[in-house]
Amino acid sequence: MSFEIALSGINAVNSQLGSISNNIANTGTHGYKAGRTTFSSAFAGSQAMGVEARPNSQNMGRSGGLQPTGRNLDAALDGNGFFVVRDAAVGTSYTRLGIFNADDQGFLVDSFGRRVQGFSKNAAGATGALGDITIPAGGVPAQASGKLQFAGNMSAGWTPVTGTAGKDNFNHSSVSTVFDSLGNPHNLTQYFSKTAAGEVTVNYTLDGNSVGAPLKLTFDTAGKLTSPATPQDLDLGTPAGAEPLKLAVDYSGTTQFAGQASTVRNDNDGYAAGTRTGVSLGSNGDVVVSYSNGKKQVVAAIAVANFPNEQGLQAVSDSSWEASNESGAPLLSTPGSGMAGKLAAGALEKSNVDMTSELVDLMTAQRNYQANTKVIAAENQVIQSLMQAV
Repeated sequence: MSFEIALSGINAVNSQLGSISNNIANTGTHGYKAGRTTFSSAFAGSQAMGVEARPNSQNMGRSGGLQPTGRNLDAALDGNGFFVVRDAAVGTSYTRLGIFNADDQGFLVDSFGRRVQGFSKNAAGATGALGDITIPAGGVPAQASGKLQFAGNMSAGWTPVTGTAGKDNFNHSSVSTVFDSLGNPHNLTQYFSKTAAGEVTVNYTLDGNSVGAPLKLTFDTAGKLTSPATPQDLDLGTPAGAEPLKLAVDYSGTTQFAGQASTVRNDNDGYAAGTRTGVSLGSNGDVVVSYSNGKKQVVAAIAVANFPNEQGLQAVSDSSWEASNESGAPLLSTPGSGMAGKLAAGALEKSNVDMTSELVDLMTAQRNYQANTKVIAAENQVIQSLMQAV
């Protein structure tokens, strides 16, 4: 019986050594969770039969440290949760390894070619259903300017102009770049002329040519704009080959205080056509596509899965798992919402292996192995002595 008990101990320690070796080998594996072997007594009825090793279980509750990479499509979860990936062979898997890229078909995939799952988003920011994340391959078309928001200070110290206010007779000017329907840029210049106390007249030129009708801005004695109270339509004519260009000019926030003239806002909603220049991730999981015209488009949000019992996940590989009855069904959300951790873009999660603990466990396992071999050796000597006595 001693032989069988000691042999069961050796087999159990062999399982532990395998687990420790695997942990040490994966100390540099991103997203890896350290495993451990647990032991229990083996019985046949009430008769002790030795020891048996329980299946290797990974430490899912402890996160590894974050390692900055500087790469736009690397991501780590700073907190709970798993990225959701899918392929045709295995189906849906869950991982902490966030090495992502766009494949030749336009899908966002991980380092194993599995498609990353997320929630699509449209131009208005509305969230769609869970599915493969698609990166648009083309560019964005040009958009003609339709609104101009301008705010600044029209100095109360200006001297009123004499004669006719205009591009040759003004106190201050400001240039805005506006775009026609073809995406061509044009210089819209505003000429501000103080024509009376509390009154500034604005004249306009487009690429040096006078356009639109003059507009009068009036201010109260506190320097606040009183009129116009709403955006004013400005007809800029028809650029060559393009559609007629009209702007709604909004001067809200403009003041007439003492001091220098200034411009604090000069924005319009038009832009030229742009081609895709890159893809990046936001801290809330947004997948952001950047274009050469400076525009950015959010196309999706990466999904994060949490589980009622993440320790019950079944390992697919050293850094991937699948749901089981013990883990429960995944609870899907986006990074930073609900129970999901925030997304650390430009970083990867390191292995959670504690090398010091592994080396201590390795030495303990070796001593246990030696102890069991000595039991077998001692039993062998006893049997030899008995045989010689007989």
